[in-house]
Amino acid sequence: MHNKRHYPIGAEFTNSGVHFRVWAPAAKKVCVVIQNNPEKFELAPEEDGYKSLMINAIKPGDLYQFQLDDDEHLYPDPASRAQPKGPHGPSMVVDPSTFIWSDEDWPGVKNQNNVIYEMHIGTFTRAGTFRAAAMELHELVKLGITIIELMPVNEFDGEFGWGYDGVDLYAPYHAYGTPDDLRFFIDKAHAAGLAVILDVVYNHVGSSGCYLTKFATDYFSQRYKSEWGDCFNFDGKNSIPVREFIINNALYWIEEFHFDGFRVDATQQIFDASAEHILAAIVRRARLAAGKRRLYIAGENEPQHTRLLKPQDKDGYGFDALWNDDFHHSARVAATGRTAAYFSDYKGEAQEFISNLKYSFLYQGQYYPWQNKQRGTPTFGISAQQFIHYLQNHDQIANSGRGKRLHQLTHPALMRALTAVLLLGPQTPLIFQGQEFGATTPFLYFADNPAELADAVAAGRKEFLHQFPYLAQPEMQSYLGRPDNPSTFTQCKLNFTEREKNYEIYQLHKDLLHLRHTDNVFNGQDYRHLDGAIISNSVFLMRFFSLKNNDDRLLVVNLGRDYEMTSVAEPLFAPHTNHDWKLFWSSESPHYGGHGSAAPFAQKSWLLPGFSAAVLVTVAK
Repeated sequence: MHNKRHYPIGAEFTNSGVHFRVWAPAAKKVCVVIQNNPEKFELAPEEDGYKSLMINAIKPGDLYQFQLDDDEHLYPDPASRAQPKGPHGPSMVVDPSTFIWSDEDWPGVKNQNNVIYEMHIGTFTRAGTFRAAAMELHELVKLGITIIELMPVNEFDGEFGWGYDGVDLYAPYHAYGTPDDLRFFIDKAHAAGLAVILDVVYNHVGSSGCYLTKFATDYFSQRYKSEWGDCFNFDGKNSIPVREFIINNALYWIEEFHFDGFRVDATQQIFDASAEHILAAIVRRARLAAGKRRLYIAGENEPQHTRLLKPQDKDGYGFDALWNDDFHHSARVAATGRTAAYFSDYKGEAQEFISNLKYSFLYQGQYYPWQNKQRGTPTFGISAQQFIHYLQNHDQIANSGRGKRLHQLTHPALMRALTAVLLLGPQTPLIFQGQEFGATTPFLYFADNPAELADAVAAGRKEFLHQFPYLAQPEMQSYLGRPDNPSTFTQCKLNFTEREKNYEIYQLHKDLLHLRHTDNVFNGQDYRHLDGAIISNSVFLMRFFSLKNNDDRLLVVNLGRDYEMTSVAEPLFAPHTNHDWKLFWSSESPHYGGHGSAAPFAQKSWLLPGFSAAVLVTVAK
C-alpha cells in the first residue's frame, strides 16, 4: 500500500506513478529529467509558485533532476529523499512503504529517568554506516542507555563531516547508507528498547551543494543572519512555503523513519516573529503526527531561555528538555583548572555543583561578564529531568583543540567522581560516544569541503580557537589539523577493543547507570527533593530525600585532597532517628581502578579520599 501524498514538495511514489511537486516561483518552466530517458516532462503550474506533475514512466530507484527554464545545469530535488551520488548529483525516487517495520507496539520515549547517548554515525564504527552501528546496539542496552541522539544525518557535501552543514534536509547522507538502512537502524533500536532522536539543523544550511535559491529566492531571510550564514525565512515575504518545507521535514523523519523526536540545534539562531513561532509549530505538528507514540524534543539554547520548556498553552514552545552548558563548564573548570574564554565565569567549586543539581541553569538572569550582558531565565518550577547534563559533547571535545577527551585532561580519580555527579544527579545525563569506556580516539572538527571553502573553514576554525590563549600560541596552532584532511576524520573513529582495555572505566559507567535505573531514589520513583551543603573548600554533599521514611541517599563528593570528616555541623549530614549512614558505593573502588576507600563509614571519623565520590544509604541501628 503506497503512501498518499501529504508532503508539500518532493517525489512521491503512489499507485498511479510518481507525483512530483516543487516550489519554484523563480522559474517560469520546470521540467523533470529522468536519467536514461530522453524525454523531458514539464510540470504544470499551481498557485503560489508551486508546480506539479504525475509521471507513470518512472519507478523507485530511478534517478531524476530538475531543469529550470533554459538553464543547462540540472538540479536535485529540494525535497529529495535520497542523493546516492551526493548533493550535486541526481535525486532518487524512494518508496518508503516497502520497508517492513517490526515496531508497531513501540510506545516511544519513556517518561522519566532517560539516559542519552550522542552518536556520530561516521565515526561510531569503523565502517561508519547505519548497518554497522545497528550491530552495536546491544552494548548500549547493557550500558543503560535509553535514548540514542544521532548527530545530523541529512545529505551534505564531501566524503565526511559533522552533518551540521546539511543541504538536502530530506535525504539521509549517502555514505552512511540508504534510507532503508536508516530505517533498519531505528527498527533494531526499538526492538532493543532504545529510542532514537535526530539532531536537526533549522538555523542555516551548508554553503556547498545547496540549490534552494535556484528554485525560490525567498527560502532565506533578508531580515536576519545566523552566525553561520543565511537563515530560513519563517516570517517574511513568501514564508508560508518555507514554513511548510521545514515543518514537513520534521514530520517526514517521524512518519517515514519512526524517529522518536529531535535535538534542535542552536535554537537561538532560529528567527521568527510569526504569531506561532516555527519551533512551537514543529513541536505541535510533530506530536500530532506521532499520535500515541511519545516523542522527546530537546533543544540547544545558549542564552538559556526556559520559554522553550513551557507548555504551549502557557506561551511556551512545548520542548521536553534543554541542554545545560553551565554544568559542563563548571565540571570542565573543576577537572582542568582552565578558565579561558567561555569558561571564564565559572569556578568549578562546590557551590556551582550544588546549584547545578538543585536548579540546573546557574545563570538565570544575572550579569554574564563573558558576553557583557544578562544571561538566562529562571528555572523555578521546572523539573530537573528537563535539563540535559553532560561532561562531554561533540562541540566541547573538539573545542579542546586537539580533540582530547576530558579523561585525558584530568586526574583519573577526579574524572570518576565527576562521572558519579553526572550519572546520579536528577537531571538527564548525556554520554558522548566512547566516553563510557574512556576512548583514546579524539573527536576533532572535520569537514570535507571544496578547496576554496576548505581554506576558509580551516582559517575560521583557527580563529575561533584563538579565544583560548593556550590554543592561540604558534606551537599549538601547528598541531591543529585541517578539518578537510581525511586523517582528521579517520582518527576519530572509535576502537571498540578499548571496552576491554579500559574495562574499569566501562564498569564504572555500567554500575552507576545500573544504580540510577534500579535504585528507587536515584531513579526518581521515591524521590521527593534534593538539597546540598558545602562541607569544606573541596567537599560537598547532596542529600536525596526519599518519599519513604528513613530511606534518603547521600552523595558525598571531594574535589580536592584527602579529607577527614570528624564533626560536621551540617543538618543534611545527620541520619534519621535510630539510623546510621552506611557506605554503599565509592568511586575509589578497585573495580574502577581506584585505590580503595580509606575505611568504612563511621560517624565519629571518616576519611574521604581525595578526588572521590561516595554514596551513603541509611540503615537501622
